[in-house]
Amino acid sequence: MHIEAIKLKNFKSFRQAEMLDIPKFCVIVGANGSGKSTLFTVFEFLRTALASNIHTALVKLGGNRGFQEVRSRGASGNIEIEIKFRETDTSPLITYFLSVGEKHGRPIVAREILKYRRGSGGQPWHFLDFSEGEGSSVTNEIDQVTDVKQLNREQQKLKSPDILAVKGLAQFERFPAVVALGNLIENWHISDFHINRARPEQEAGYAEHLSRNGENLSLVTEFLHSRHPDIFHQVLQKLTERVPGITSVDAKTTEEGKVLLRFQDGAFEDPFLARYVSDGTIKMFAYLVLLYDPEPHPLLCVEEPENQLYPTLLWELAEEFRAYAERGGQVFVSSHSPDFLNAVGLDEVYWLVKENGCTLIKRARDDQQVAAFIKEGDQMGYLWKEGFFQGAGPQ
Repeated sequence: MHIEAIKLKNFKSFRQAEMLDIPKFCVIVGANGSGKSTLFTVFEFLRTALASNIHTALVKLGGNRGFQEVRSRGASGNIEIEIKFRETDTSPLITYFLSVGEKHGRPIVAREILKYRRGSGGQPWHFLDFSEGEGSSVTNEIDQVTDVKQLNREQQKLKSPDILAVKGLAQFERFPAVVALGNLIENWHISDFHINRARPEQEAGYAEHLSRNGENLSLVTEFLHSRHPDIFHQVLQKLTERVPGITSVDAKTTEEGKVLLRFQDGAFEDPFLARYVSDGTIKMFAYLVLLYDPEPHPLLCVEEPENQLYPTLLWELAEEFRAYAERGGQVFVSSHSPDFLNAVGLDEVYWLVKENGCTLIKRARDDQQVAAFIKEGDQMGYLWKEGFFQGAGPQ
C-alpha cells in the first residue's frame, strides 16, 4: 500500500493544503502547533467515520460543536479530503474523495467518490459515486473490464446521509479497490510511545500488535516469543547491536497473573525488570517490536521517536523506519530532532508552516536553497537547525 498524495480543504488548520508525490518513508517537521498531529488525525477521522458515521467522527474530533469545530475557522465551504494511493507499485492509481457538509444543522456526506486511473492517460473510471446517501457503485470486477461501457452500475440508497458508502462495500472481496481503502483506514496505526506506560507489570492477556502508547509491550513480547520465534530473534539481535550489554529479553507471567518484562544484561546473573532498565533501552526495544510486526500496518505514523533515545541511535532508527516502508508499510514520522533529520534524504522531508492561522505543507526538495546545500554535502538536520526551513525552525 502506498499513499501518493493527500489534499485537504477546510480540515482544522489545513484550509487548503496538499502533499504530492509522497515517498514510502517521509518525515514531517514544524514548529509546535503547526499541524503535525492534525495531519495524522485525518486518518483517525476516516477510521471513526468508517466504523460508525461522519457525525460520530466529527464529535470525536471536534467535541459538541462537531462540524463547526473541525472545519477551518472562518471557512464557509465543506470539509474535503482526497487521498491517492496504489495497492502495489504496479497497481492502478486509486483516488478517494470525501466532502463533508451540513444540511438542516446535521452533518452529511455531501459527495463521496472512488475512482481508478487505468494506465497513464485518459479519464479515471468512477467506481463509486454517492451524494447525500444516494448514488451508484460498480458491481462487476473492474480488473476484468477493458472498456468503461462494460461497467455495471447499480443505484443504491444508504439508510442515512452521514454514512460512508465504502463502509458496506469494503466487506466484499470482489471490490478490491474498496477493500484496499478499507484496509488502509482500518489498520493504520499511530505510535506515541510513553515509557512510563510500558514499565508497569501488565495483567495476563493477549496482544499481537503494540498499542499507541505501548502499555501492552510485555504482552506483545510474549506473543512474538511464543508464536514468532524467528522474528523475535531478529528483534533481539537488533537490540543487542544497538544497546551494548543486553543479551536477552523475555516476558514472565507470575502466579498472581501479572506479566513482567525482563531484560538480561550479560554482566549480571539475574535479569532486570523493565522498571529498572534505562529509558533508551525500553524505547528502542519497543520500536523494534513495532517495526518487526509479523503483520505490518499499511500506514504507520510515529510522533517524535527521538525522545529518550541517544542521538547516536537515531540514524539507525531512521534506517529501520525506511526498511519497514520498503517491506510494504508506509511510514510518516514527525520529529524535532536534527540528529534524526540528518539520516533523512532530500525527497523524504516536508515541513509545515503556519501563515495567517492556516497550515501550509512545503517539501524540502522544492526549496532551491535547501536542495543546493544538500547537493554540496550538507545534512538535513543541520540546515533545519540553522533556520533554512523558513517558518519551521527549531524552537
